[in-house]
Amino acid sequence: MSVLKIPTNFNIDLEFEIPEFYRRMFALIIDFILLVFYINIADAILRSLAWNIDYKDDDNWLNLYWISIVIKLGPVLIYHALFEITLNGQSVGKKVMQIRVVNENGGKASISQFLIRWLLRDIWFIIILIIGLQKEGQGEKAASVFLFLMVAAYFITDIILVVSSKKGQRIGDLLARTILIRTHAKSNIEDTVFIEVADSYVPSFPQIMQLSDKDINAIKSILETARKKGDYGMAEAACAKIKAHLKIESGMPPFDFLDVLLRDYNFLSTN
Repeated sequence: MSVLKIPTNFNIDLEFEIPEFYRRMFALIIDFILLVFYINIADAILRSLAWNIDYKDDDNWLNLYWISIVIKLGPVLIYHALFEITLNGQSVGKKVMQIRVVNENGGKASISQFLIRWLLRDIWFIIILIIGLQKEGQGEKAASVFLFLMVAAYFITDIILVVSSKKGQRIGDLLARTILIRTHAKSNIEDTVFIEVADSYVPSFPQIMQLSDKDINAIKSILETARKKGDYGMAEAACAKIKAHLKIESGMPPFDFLDVLLRDYNFLSTN
């Protein structure tokens, strides 16, 4: 398993574990099985309802046909985009295999990034392949060969990129500027940003609001990582950088200082 180091504004690198190729494959297989199961269930339900349709009415038959297409294929097409947006970068398969989509800085990917990944998912190229097979059945050999080669080139390129690139990015990830990471790692900085603060809390360092969300996320991740490793030097280095940047004078121990900064941010950003 490779480890990706991403520099922060505090001259401290955050470490992310890039999942092995088999984890991505098994996640994809789990999602595929789930979608096939859904299609079969939806098809069975629609078939049972079809007995009540008057087939003498052509409009009823046509309406049922298109409704069945939408019900069966609609959720399949939007599955990955919907789940990754609503479940913070995870589909069911990704959740089972403990991987997640994040942006290249390690934070939560934006909706636009999820949509870019979705537009370059394998499902669309499978549909293109099906169209190619239909073309071949209709005698349009040249068109079917072209579509088949396009799909083959896409999948081969994707596999090569995932296996060989340092960040394990496929085409969709490169364009969306996203990466896949292991979720058991503590480097997913968006998971631990929130700290509950009492309404009576009094901020000590209002200067913290001068920092960006990315900086706050990095501070939280550095604090968690330093505590986990017992790395006093890492926390002290981050404190020195922050104090110099925000012109803060404080004799607090590094861990306490970072804790207070995060509590100040949570209080000031919600009040």
